[in-house]
Amino acid sequence: MQDFTQGSIPRHIIRMAVPIFAGMIFQTLYYLVDLYFVAQLGGDAVAGVSAAGNLQFIVLALTQVLSVGTMVLISHASGRKDAEDASRVFHQSLLMAGLCILITLGAGFLFADAYTRALSANEATATAARQYMTTFLPALALQFALVTMGSALRGTGVAKPTMVVQVLSVVINAILAPILIAGWGTGKPLGVMGAGLASTIAVAAAIVMMVIYFRKLEHFVGFDASQLKVHFATWKRILKVGLPAGGEFALMFVYMALIYIIIKDVGADAQAGFGIGGRVMQSLFIPSMAVAFAAAPIAGQNVGAGNLQRARRVFMDAILIESVVMIVLTLIAQIEGDTLVRVFTKDPAVVAVGAGFLGIISLNFVAQGIIFTASGMFQALGNTVPAMLSSGTRVITFAVPAWWMHSRPSFELRHLWYLSVATVTLQMFVSVALLARTWRHKVAASVAVAQVSA
Repeated sequence: MQDFTQGSIPRHIIRMAVPIFAGMIFQTLYYLVDLYFVAQLGGDAVAGVSAAGNLQFIVLALTQVLSVGTMVLISHASGRKDAEDASRVFHQSLLMAGLCILITLGAGFLFADAYTRALSANEATATAARQYMTTFLPALALQFALVTMGSALRGTGVAKPTMVVQVLSVVINAILAPILIAGWGTGKPLGVMGAGLASTIAVAAAIVMMVIYFRKLEHFVGFDASQLKVHFATWKRILKVGLPAGGEFALMFVYMALIYIIIKDVGADAQAGFGIGGRVMQSLFIPSMAVAFAAAPIAGQNVGAGNLQRARRVFMDAILIESVVMIVLTLIAQIEGDTLVRVFTKDPAVVAVGAGFLGIISLNFVAQGIIFTASGMFQALGNTVPAMLSSGTRVITFAVPAWWMHSRPSFELRHLWYLSVATVTLQMFVSVALLARTWRHKVAASVAVAQVSA
C-alpha cells in the first residue's frame, strides 16, 4: 500500500498518474488497433463497429458502479490503515462482478438485434454491428472482473501492476487483430467478428494475469476464498457510492446514442466520421483522465484519515496540472485534427466530418478537464450524486435543443458540436458549484463529529 497522507501532493499525483496514463494509452489501443484494421473494410464496417461499440458506454457505466465503489471504500480504509475492511470490500466486489458478467452476456445477446438496428444508418451498418457484437460481448462482460481488481489496487495507491497487464493484453490484441480481422497468415479473414474476438481473447488473458498477481504478490487486499460469501451490508456500501457514478456514465451513453440517432439521417459517412473523431478525442483525453484518476485515491486516503485540508490541496494541484495538459491537447486538435483522423481513414467525406468535430469540440477541453477532476473529488468525498446531477444537466441542455435543431432544414453537423461546447462549459460551472457545496457539508460534518468526540 502507498501512503498518500504524507509527502508532496504534486509528486504523488504525477507518480500515480504516469502508470495510469500508460495503462489507459494501451487500453485505448485496443480500440484504435481494431479501428485501424476495420477501417480497411469500408465505411459501413466502421459505422457498424462504432455504433455497436457505443454499447461500451453502458458497460462502462455498470463497471463504474463497482470500480468507483471499490476504489473509494478501499482508499478510505487505506487512509485508516484498516486492512480488514479493505479486504472485505474487495471480495464482495468480486462477487458482484461475477453477477454482472452473467447479466451482461444474457442481456447483450438478447437485445443485440434491436439495439444495432436502432443506431445504424442502413442495413449494411446494422449487419456489421451485429457481427461485431457477437464476438465483442464477452470482452465487455469480462471487464467487470478486470476493472474490479484494478480499482482495488488503485484504492491502495498501487497502479503499476494494472498498467503492465494492460500493456501485455494490448500486445496480444495487436498480434491477433490482423490475423483475425484481415486473415494475415491464415487466409481466412473474419472481418468485424475478428475484431471482437481479438479483444475478447486479450481481456481474458489480462484477467488470468491479474489473478496470478493477486495470488502471489498482493497482500493488503489479497485473495482469501473464505471471504467469498455474500455480505449484503458491504454490497450496500459499494452501491451507495458506485451507483451515482454509474449513472454519470450512463448519461454519457444517452448523450452519445442521441448523437448517433440524430446523425444517422445524414448517412454512414457522418456516423463513421463521428465514430473516428470520438475515438481520437477519447485518446486525447487520456492524460487528463489519468490525473483525475490519480487524484481520487490520493484525496480519498486523506478523507479517510480525516485530513480534509490536505484533500482540498489535492484538488487544487490537480486542477493546475489538468489545465496545462488540456491547453496543449487543444492546440494539437486545432492544428493536427485532420492528420489524426487520416491515420484511420483516407475517405475525404469521413475525414471532413471527423476533423470538423475535433476542431470545434476541442474548444471545451479545459472545461472537460476540470469536470474530470471535480468528478474524482466527489468520489474521494464518498458522495458521487452531485457528479451524476452535473452530467444530467449536460444531457438535458443538449438533448432538447439538439433534437429541435436536427429537424430544421438548415441543420448542419457543426451545429451539434457547437451546442456540445456550450453544454460542457455549463456543466463545468455546475460541477464546481456542487463540489464547493459538498465540501462545505463534509467539513461541517467532520467538525460536528470532532465536537461529539471531544
